[in-house]
Amino acid sequence: MGKTPFTYRKGFRKAKIITKKEAKTFYMASLFLPPKLRRASYSIYAICRRSDDAVDKKDSQQEKEKLLKVKEEISLAYSGLGLKDEILLAFQKTIQRFNIPIEYFGKLLEGMQMDLEKTRYKNFSELNDYCYKVAGIIGLIMLRLFRVKDKKAHPYAIDLGIAMQLTNIIRDIKEDFSRGRIYLPQEEMSFFGVSDKHIADKILDEKFISFIKFQIDRAKSYFFLSEKGLRFIPGLRQRFVAKLMSKAYFEILNEIEKNNYDIFSRRCYVNTAKKIGIIISTATNQ
Repeated sequence: MGKTPFTYRKGFRKAKIITKKEAKTFYMASLFLPPKLRRASYSIYAICRRSDDAVDKKDSQQEKEKLLKVKEEISLAYSGLGLKDEILLAFQKTIQRFNIPIEYFGKLLEGMQMDLEKTRYKNFSELNDYCYKVAGIIGLIMLRLFRVKDKKAHPYAIDLGIAMQLTNIIRDIKEDFSRGRIYLPQEEMSFFGVSDKHIADKILDEKFISFIKFQIDRAKSYFFLSEKGLRFIPGLRQRFVAKLMSKAYFEILNEIEKNNYDIFSRRCYVNTAKKIGIIISTATNQ
């Protein structure tokens, strides 16, 4: 019999290319993982990326159809049946090897579904639920990859995921508004005297700055909480990567502060030189 052209190895290579292109900070951190973990993380990211891309278009009907397709693909991977999609093959290999519950991806897809149905969040409780589903769950998936068995680690992994998602939300206020979405809690906007007009007209007044300071302080508090969970990660390299991701995202918040809370004029990010500095400082303090 001829060798099938569809292999999970090709899938891992394709997933690596996607991760390198779309998730530069994560890709940088992943280079410090053992090869098997590195490949596994790429396959997870590639599927998460499909989910994210499915809800990031302007055609709502097309978004629904694409998200439904991703749901079907994940179910197919868990069914154990033969697959032709190489990235799905790599994903299937990963979920089997690391025993990742399908419920995790169910929650993730619920979060993606929220992006199709909600454009505003009334309060932080609603936003927190969204962040848990689209990012906190990723923390739990990473615990599976890192072979962390102690369930006491779960809240801390969720905290880190939420911290990173809140950071994305703060950084991407302008971009999200252009897509018709405001993730920031409306009750808090009202409390600080901030309206949609502030975002639409790029008004950087005292009210808006105070509001952003509050959002940053809360995101940082989640980062601080998550640090307590590092002790549960058994591998030195895995623990190093978790620290690296936390510090790299934390630095985005610092960059927003250094830019006088102006999230309108430019998208704040951590450049390569600073990333190298974070790597060195993290390695020194291991």
